[in-house]
Amino acid sequence: MAKLIHRHIATDRAALIDEAGSRSFSELDTRANQLIHALRGHGIVAGDVIAIYAGNCAEYYEIMVAASHAGILYVPVNWHFTAEELAYVIDNSEAKLLFADAQFSDTARAAMARNETPSLTGCISVRGAIDGFDDYEAFLATGAKDEPEQQTLGGPMFYTSGTTGRPKGVRSASPMTSQGMESMDMMSAGLSGLLSIPKDGTTLLCGPVYHSAQWAFSFLPLLAGSTVVSRHRFDAAETLQLIDEYQVSNVHLVPTQFHRLSRLDDATRAKFSGKSLAVVWHGAAPCPPQVKRRMIDWWGPVINEYYGSTEGSIVTTATSQEWIDRPGTVGKPTPLVEVRIVGEDGALAPAGTSGQIYVKNRMGTDFIYHKEPAKTAAAHLEPGVFTFGDIGYLDGDGYLFMSDRKIDMIISGGVNIYPAEIEAVLTTHPAVQDAAVFGIPNEEYGEEVKAAIQVRAQHSPTDALARELIEHCRSHLAGYKAPKSIASSPTCPATRPASCTNACCATCTGRTRAERSRRFAPGASPRSRTLAPEQDVRPG
Repeated sequence: MAKLIHRHIATDRAALIDEAGSRSFSELDTRANQLIHALRGHGIVAGDVIAIYAGNCAEYYEIMVAASHAGILYVPVNWHFTAEELAYVIDNSEAKLLFADAQFSDTARAAMARNETPSLTGCISVRGAIDGFDDYEAFLATGAKDEPEQQTLGGPMFYTSGTTGRPKGVRSASPMTSQGMESMDMMSAGLSGLLSIPKDGTTLLCGPVYHSAQWAFSFLPLLAGSTVVSRHRFDAAETLQLIDEYQVSNVHLVPTQFHRLSRLDDATRAKFSGKSLAVVWHGAAPCPPQVKRRMIDWWGPVINEYYGSTEGSIVTTATSQEWIDRPGTVGKPTPLVEVRIVGEDGALAPAGTSGQIYVKNRMGTDFIYHKEPAKTAAAHLEPGVFTFGDIGYLDGDGYLFMSDRKIDMIISGGVNIYPAEIEAVLTTHPAVQDAAVFGIPNEEYGEEVKAAIQVRAQHSPTDALARELIEHCRSHLAGYKAPKSIASSPTCPATRPASCTNACCATCTGRTRAERSRRFAPGASPRSRTLAPEQDVRPG
């Protein structure tokens, strides 16, 4: 038996519900046992790494449950990634086994064809066939159904986009295999309590589980006994239907999803009850105050906000009433977290004074960037005290407010996008001398990606070249990272947007640098960099 699942089988409640059907906790327990045995039979042992390149589905959770009980580090891979990006993550993580969704077969096969993944010892296709891959159900059938011995804690390593190029893996600083299963039990129970998630409730997943917030807000409640209803894509009208049909008690959303829900026609909105909702958590991007107020007026005071990151989990939380009373706050630190505001002089800033936000978990948990000791050190003020690169202040009552970001980042539709990664690709094109990437306002997504380029002397900045450069980016990067528009500006220097002149910024974005930096006007919604950026609410 998978220890953290077996205790729930007596209820025979549904554990997982997706488009293909449902699995009870008993079925999940049995299949997780089989998968643990199958993984061990393939030579995967505690401490090894596997990668999951799949959409939201029951099999995804089976793999995570099995890995979590077998001491295996699992890497949820962004399903928007190109073959080049997928191959990089597999190679960088040294994954020994790849589970790939058949709906992404072209990308999975192209990644394997690059011959850049020497660590792999096998590839498994999920929910359909992929040429050259073994079948998931056949692989599962090789494992016995009896209880596996020597169950030990495994866990995730999430890859986040990098400020200076390639994505980087984020994982616990402590070896997972040195921790008992009890620590995961405490984590799942603790999160459910902290976030007011009913242990016997129903969780709705309508964002990709490959990101850490959707993982935390669905996988941990599952271990605590919650049913998880998942959908691969977000549809606003369907979301309302699912909440009422399955009596959903909790869901994690991002502001773009709020925006789409609030645009539904009156007839669709009128059919929605929502009486089952106990709590709705949001983060990942700035939420326009008027959008959040509309949601609170419609759904009631169940709309809660949090601030955190893949590196540091949940740092602060704010209820609907706290946000109404203190517009713009991202809440107070959770009981296990200490927030420090550090000024330019390195001293703690007094209340009301902005500085860099540092976080310390009182339980001693910490993170490292996989194979990136210098970046790990740069993120830390001291051991166990780290920053996400945000600027903010604490008011006199201990509520955190965001002021700016020290790192250069765009947030579009709930996803963190780093200009450096896009600029690096643009400058590989023979027509581009230099490039700078910006975020510009977008009503639905918050921001969209725009690039400014200097073309080489023998080239002209035509519309055709702009289209070619966008496709060039899409061939190397996930589609959501590609610029939506490209401008040519002879005044725009190389390197980063932070070094751009007012003239360059006005030319490329329609705003001066000062206007671009004015992200947190009084009363405006904060830009909260959170656990799970990408919510898959953008096309492409």
